[in-house]
Amino acid sequence: MTDISTGQVGAPTPGLRRVVGPMPLMFISLGSIIGSGWLLGALTAASAAGGASVLSWLLAGVVMVLLALVHAELAAAYPFAGGTARYPRLAFGALAGFTAGWVGWLQAVTLAPIEVEAALSYLNHAWPGLVNADGALTGRGLWIAVALIALFTVVNIMGVRWLAESNRITVLWKTAVPVLTIIVLMVVSFHASNFTAGGGFAPFGAHGVFAALPLGVVFALQGFEQAVQLGGESRNPQRDLPRAVIGAVLIGTVIYIGLEFAFIGALDPANLLHGWSAPVGKGDFGPYATLATTLGLGWLAVILYIDAVISPAGTGLVYLGTTARLSYALGHAGHVPRATAKLNRAGVPWVSLLLAFVVGIICFLPFPSWQSFVGLVTSATVMMYGFAPVTLIALRRSDPDRHRPYRLKGASVIAPLAFIAASEIIYWTSWPTVEKLLILVAVGLVVFAISHLLGKKSKEQPLDAQALLWLLPWFVGLGLISYLGQYDGIGVIPPWVDLGVVAVFALAIFYLGVRLSLPASRVAEALVIEEAEAATEPASL
Repeated sequence: MTDISTGQVGAPTPGLRRVVGPMPLMFISLGSIIGSGWLLGALTAASAAGGASVLSWLLAGVVMVLLALVHAELAAAYPFAGGTARYPRLAFGALAGFTAGWVGWLQAVTLAPIEVEAALSYLNHAWPGLVNADGALTGRGLWIAVALIALFTVVNIMGVRWLAESNRITVLWKTAVPVLTIIVLMVVSFHASNFTAGGGFAPFGAHGVFAALPLGVVFALQGFEQAVQLGGESRNPQRDLPRAVIGAVLIGTVIYIGLEFAFIGALDPANLLHGWSAPVGKGDFGPYATLATTLGLGWLAVILYIDAVISPAGTGLVYLGTTARLSYALGHAGHVPRATAKLNRAGVPWVSLLLAFVVGIICFLPFPSWQSFVGLVTSATVMMYGFAPVTLIALRRSDPDRHRPYRLKGASVIAPLAFIAASEIIYWTSWPTVEKLLILVAVGLVVFAISHLLGKKSKEQPLDAQALLWLLPWFVGLGLISYLGQYDGIGVIPPWVDLGVVAVFALAIFYLGVRLSLPASRVAEALVIEEAEAATEPASL
């Protein structure tokens, strides 16, 4: 438990068991990063940017490292379960904390079903009838998907140690198979000319490089924050959390860049004569397995089909657990019904897990295919990440004496750059996706308002509504720029000018948000409340 006067961490938070060591933490983040994104991301990126798609992965890697560095300091200084929801709450109050937690929950709750859909899409090559020609689940595929989500739920209910140990096993496989695929494809078949085929190295220009980011690239590299969400269950969070998130991002970025190189080099040049619309064949949802089969590497295809189950399943397993911890944090704070904060005898938020199970199944209905999920998940993810840079600088001002085992050098530059990058990626996801995300954010604010009015503590807990003075301009401004911009908007703002507009706008919002953060006295009170609420949690038996 944190000593408010010193900022040190002493006894573990009651109810949540600090049993997860450093390697399982990194494996949890790396296991989340290496999921369905590696199976399908190279194809969607190449289709959008051609040979220049390797630049998309490099750019995404740089952005994710920036965001991971910011999260590393926050995670070490404030090692709370469901940290992405709790950090903004400390800096800006209840309303901002809920908004960040709600957006984080939206992206996390959809990850388990999207990973299941990816697995079934790949396996449809070996067992036809799981998805249709558009990649949507069939009736049989839907039943199998529900069964897999149920299995993930059972494993998580058994406790965080089961989660960490099961992930430790799968992540070794999940890392080895992509590395093996890179080596084999580059040795057996590598056509350097493919990188300039179909219209040159960048057939769609910079627009294509940026457009590829939300089409699976950023989605593939997300997930480093999963170690952060388990901060309340980390054995030594100050030392282990920074190493876990930064290490996972660096390893993941290197692997994904290698995969894109190997994928493009192994393509049949004849498939690129007329462009990049179908580099491995129209309607193909198993690109690496198709390449392996075409090259006579049947043994590799078999391994890829096996991995099509293990990689997405491992990621889905982790995300179902961390989804529950986000809703646990929201319920613990009273922002949603407190039943979501109930723990079982293993110290697991079982009500939140069941909620994630139900919502995950519902998600199969409006988003029946992997492709239909990716844009929305990406925009929600980077919006969640975007809270962290503003929060970091705000807490450095309001809580300067906090013990920070990991202190980010150059944070005054890195934090605003990370916020700008997050805002740019939201813009690149296209106006229709941004519109859907903003609607879901509005729904969340309605949920918060109802919970606040009906909750027992509604009169005691201040809303700190001043946070809306930077949150609403950020949401509405991004929506307006997206509508007027070049990515499925009406195109009023010219190319390149649009990126400058987003950057300047984001920088203004960043400093506005920092100025509107809570004063030091309120942050100290919030930390006291955090401790008091932790003390009321049911103890694990």
